[in-house]
Amino acid sequence: MTQHPTQSPQFFLTAPSPCPYLEGQFERKVFTHLVGDKAPEMNDLLTQGGFRRSQNIAYRPACESCRACVSVRILAQEFDPSRNMRRVIQHNADLVGAMHDAQPSTEQYSLFRSYLDARHRRGGMSDMTVLDYAMMVEDTHVDTKIIEYRRRGPDTFIT
Repeated sequence: MTQHPTQSPQFFLTAPSPCPYLEGQFERKVFTHLVGDKAPEMNDLLTQGGFRRSQNIAYRPACESCRACVSVRILAQEFDPSRNMRRVIQHNADLVGAMHDAQPSTEQYSLFRSYLDARHRRGGMSDMTVLDYAMMVEDTHVDTKIIEYRRRGPDTFIT
């Protein structure tokens, strides 16, 4: 049988697995692979429809008995921070962000590892190695940047 490349993405549904967020619940995801020349446009379109991206996979929750996960997109031009958010912004005024190409580092992996250990111990990413992390950052058909935030101060050498 001959297979012909398709212009339309194919969508798949995962089997139920324990939810990493809600005890006793099960999650399912609908996903597609982002490949080829149209991957950036497809990613933009799916993101507007509530999908998230990890490497070359776009996915969104498709749980049978739960709708607790909600994808949220903020319109930056219309964003009006609350008083509490303004306090947080003021408290973090000493942070400096720098945009970089998608190049993994040991420092990033260490921070990522700490995050996984604290928030997703039983999740599907909990056993990611440094190589898995590098592939997650580098293996993409979508233009990707990393923003690193650092605290400004006399002991950080950032002025």
